[in-house]
Amino acid sequence: MVTVGEELDRAVQGAFTRPIPKSAGAQMRYLLKKHGGRTMPVAELLGISQRTVERYVKNQIKRPRPELADRLEREVRSRWQPQIRAKAKQAAATTSGIMIDVQARFGYTAAVGSTDQARVRHLTLALPPRHAARLLQAQEAGVDEDDLRELAAEALGEVYFRDGGRRAHGLEVELKDIVDLQFEL
Repeated sequence: MVTVGEELDRAVQGAFTRPIPKSAGAQMRYLLKKHGGRTMPVAELLGISQRTVERYVKNQIKRPRPELADRLEREVRSRWQPQIRAKAKQAAATTSGIMIDVQARFGYTAAVGSTDQARVRHLTLALPPRHAARLLQAQEAGVDEDDLRELAAEALGEVYFRDGGRRAHGLEVELKDIVDLQFEL
């Protein structure tokens, strides 16, 4: 299932200027550097022993099991190029906004006499910086996926369905059954 939080992360990672380290040893050394050279916090983070961390750092073990490889890559990716990440978020929140490409079932709460039947739509549009800022700040604050989805629905409702307040006054948009979702900074 596609989540708003994961897709926001992927959009920010698109701003990276260098690829993350490829080998398990290089990834482990990077995490070790981020934790001040201490192996215990890295071992706890990954759910492995301190000695195993040391073996990866010395390249005595080269291929982690699949679940450890996924965890290792995810932890490195979440810490990679923090300044580039911050600049990309700042630019999206203040000047450039964010592009959203979504295919999902949209439900409505509308005035009596209008159609409120949910249906699948495919929308590609630019969200203004204030909506990008709300989404990115909420994600950083650690809100859950339902709240992020609600914020995305509010943004789409205002920008597309209500056209910035020029039509469909009082229309409430719900984002359901996401088929595909992509953000781009």
